[in-house]
Amino acid sequence: MTDRLNVIFSALPPCKTFADVGCDHGYIAKAMMDFKKCEQAIISDVSAKCLIKAETLLKEYISAGKVTAVVSDGFDKIASCDLALIAGMGGEEICLILTRAENLPKALALQPMKNCDKVRKVAVEKGYKIIKDFLFKSADKFYDFILLEKGEDFLTEEEIVFGRDNIKGENPAFIESLKIRAEKLSEYLNNGALKSAEREKLSLELERIKKYV
Repeated sequence: MTDRLNVIFSALPPCKTFADVGCDHGYIAKAMMDFKKCEQAIISDVSAKCLIKAETLLKEYISAGKVTAVVSDGFDKIASCDLALIAGMGGEEICLILTRAENLPKALALQPMKNCDKVRKVAVEKGYKIIKDFLFKSADKFYDFILLEKGEDFLTEEEIVFGRDNIKGENPAFIESLKIRAEKLSEYLNNGALKSAEREKLSLELERIKKYV
């Protein structure tokens, strides 16, 4: 597995039935089975052709009746599970999957590629509370990981934008990402062609970042 997938796998709690929504090659589902972090697993993809890769990797578990492969748009054809992972998708796509789902599991693990703030808001609105929410670095890129369980929660604006765990303590990856963003914002603000509304927006973002750097 890649470093990104290893971080995600390490952050997943044990469960009885694990579902990987949009499973790609199925590496995390295989690790969950190999290391006995789940008893059963469901792998899914919206494309039957794409699902073949994961089915091939997990063929022994499928033959043993421990892994089920389904062609599913989000949770549409996924039976009940304790923990579901949605990783490597855009935040808006994850929000759409959560919004459309009629039945959601007890726990969710989400790794959006962007628009993480929207994912946090929608997940809490769907009745989840945040257990973990942190930024990590892999192959010179930054990723958000959010683990949630059903329950009530309230997010401040700062938690929505930056992630609860990131602003609670020292996270080197989070600080590094903010420094990079602050440098880019400073460059943008030195552009004399910026319109006043855009300049004000970027200035406010830079001031917000400076609180944590």
